[in-house]
Amino acid sequence: MEDLKVLIDEQTLQEKIGEVAKEIMKDYEGKDITFICILKGSALFTVDLAKKIKNNVRLEFIRVSSYGEGTVSSGKVTMKLDLQDSIEGEDVIIIEDIIDTGRTLSYLRDYLKDKKPASLKICTLLDKKERREFDIEPDYTAFVIPDKFVVGYGLDDKENYRNLPFVGYFDV
Repeated sequence: MEDLKVLIDEQTLQEKIGEVAKEIMKDYEGKDITFICILKGSALFTVDLAKKIKNNVRLEFIRVSSYGEGTVSSGKVTMKLDLQDSIEGEDVIIIEDIIDTGRTLSYLRDYLKDKKPASLKICTLLDKKERREFDIEPDYTAFVIPDKFVVGYGLDDKENYRNLPFVGYFDV
């Protein structure tokens, strides 16, 4: 880990997540919200965000992948774990750790729209806008970041580094 540099420290992460939570509470005043956490990377962000929201938050989990074991997208999205309960008629926010090309989120947005939620929005911790290949624009974004391979705070490199309390990158 000696080459690992901090991109976003723990305090900055938590402060910004608090700001995003306030935005969401303003938009959903008096409403229940269903968060769909995209496993595995979004788990820490989802939990921290949910704890800062005063509305009733229902948690659902879904797991999709376009990376497999590598660090470059395979180009094919596969469903690894589907929702366990219906989201029909619910106000839903997809919680994503990072939007890169937008392939996975584009697939997921279309998939979830077919399940007839009352509303469907996207919240991402990190956004790499310069890498976007699909028409995806998040409704809530904590940080726009440069094109670096990031780890920590849920993000991994071959399942390692997820438990770091900050977002870091390797200086290569």
